[in-house]
Amino acid sequence: MAEAPATLRAQQFALSRHLRDPAAVPPPGGIETRRLGIYRELLYNNLQGLLAGNFPVIRRILDDAAWQALVRGFFALHRSHTPLFTEIGREFVRWLEARAEDDPALPPWLPELAHYEWVELALQISDAQPRLDPQPGGDPAPDPVQALLDGVPVVSPLAWALAYRWPVHRIGPGNLPGVEPEAPTLLLVRRDDTGEVRFAQLSPLAFRLLELLADGTRTGRACLQALAHEAGTDPDALLAEGGAMLARMRDEGTLLGIRRD
Repeated sequence: MAEAPATLRAQQFALSRHLRDPAAVPPPGGIETRRLGIYRELLYNNLQGLLAGNFPVIRRILDDAAWQALVRGFFALHRSHTPLFTEIGREFVRWLEARAEDDPALPPWLPELAHYEWVELALQISDAQPRLDPQPGGDPAPDPVQALLDGVPVVSPLAWALAYRWPVHRIGPGNLPGVEPEAPTLLLVRRDDTGEVRFAQLSPLAFRLLELLADGTRTGRACLQALAHEAGTDPDALLAEGGAMLARMRDEGTLLGIRRD
């Protein structure tokens, strides 16, 4: 009886290895061929359908053979460490990122495109709470721009500034990049109050400002001064433009408000 659990475990592993990679792993004995076929088809179709829904652009770009080879490779070779269906897309992105280093046949833009598509789902299901703790000290400042400069702006956890080597927001079946651009693609992806995920392209100045603000320890003025120092420009000249930029970010929800020291 003590050997029963070990035997069962070995049988389960033998079955799962075959179901994941039936072309390379022979079926275990003692199971009807018809039943094995049902399990193989059911598991693969469920995974393929889930990934096609998570990555619709990649699915349209790749023909049936290339798409199925990608899904079967992921199913056979990747070891996911989560039981959650909502995390399978992220596991697929991780697998593509790791595979890109070893597979020159993989389009170099594919891992970044997969990440770009995954981001929408990740923000839709995120349970982050975009709230700002009440601030002591009376009425709000009469000048919202001045308040953003004097206080510490708080970036919403549902607003992500992302940098890609490839123009992922333009890639599609009729627009496949051949040469990596010299300049990166900088994007802001955020979930608004209605739950809709919105995408916008960022200037290098706005992207770097969001990076500095994400630290969460410096005032808006200090971040703009640091930005001016990096760019080699006059800090006073940048304050007016930067203050207006902070106000726009606050109005659209990228910034939640300020935290006063």
